[in-house]
Amino acid sequence: MTYETLSIQQDGPVMTVRMNRPEKRNAINNQMHLDIQEVCRRLADDFETRAVILAGAGAAFSAGADTSEWGRPGPDNELELRHQSGIGSRTSAAIENLDQITIAAVHGYAVGGGAVLASCCDFRVAGPSTWFSIPEVELGIPLSWNALPRLARAVGHQRALELTVLCERITGQQAFDYGLVSHLSEDGKELELAKELARKVVSKPALPVALTKASMKALRRQTESGDATYSDQDLLLYSRLMQQRRRRRGGE
Repeated sequence: MTYETLSIQQDGPVMTVRMNRPEKRNAINNQMHLDIQEVCRRLADDFETRAVILAGAGAAFSAGADTSEWGRPGPDNELELRHQSGIGSRTSAAIENLDQITIAAVHGYAVGGGAVLASCCDFRVAGPSTWFSIPEVELGIPLSWNALPRLARAVGHQRALELTVLCERITGQQAFDYGLVSHLSEDGKELELAKELARKVVSKPALPVALTKASMKALRRQTESGDATYSDQDLLLYSRLMQQRRRRRGGE
């Protein structure tokens, strides 16, 4: 099956899903969300693929959410608009809930939503010069896609607050030191290391690996409360509506 915004490569039990909008630095638009969600639905019934690598085409992993779509008129139905605002959270959940072991191969940079999608993977590979940035607060919106619990899980609550409030870039080396990156590769060798990790995964007995990941997912559900982000999509919707209102006033 072909996808508008993704390229898929199957190498035995390892699938590489590459975000494929290099001219837009793999900015994540609505179609990419839908494509990723569809891949994840197909993987739910795929018992041959055991490891999934998420990567980006071109110069970078991802520039984050495609904000050029935010100014477009949304559906008139407010409930449909609210549902549309939750698309990023559904994509994140779809990646995180996969039964396969997932590995993000992050090269160049991962900004905002790009860093969020990487955080949904089980392992994250980056080079020392790769950089990460979470600029949402500077842009006047909250970090959404239910990312805060995942970020806090990886780096701790204090560091998660620092990264999201200060909006400062960090290098792959810093991300590794913080725990956001699980494996540090040589610059330019991110995908190579991700494939090596995938080969190690598939060399292990399939059922024990699947059971171990299922246990870890259950453990996360027991230890992480969703209360902090229960209104995540509503906050994002509100922020976008406020931005549109400000733009209209500025044009008057």
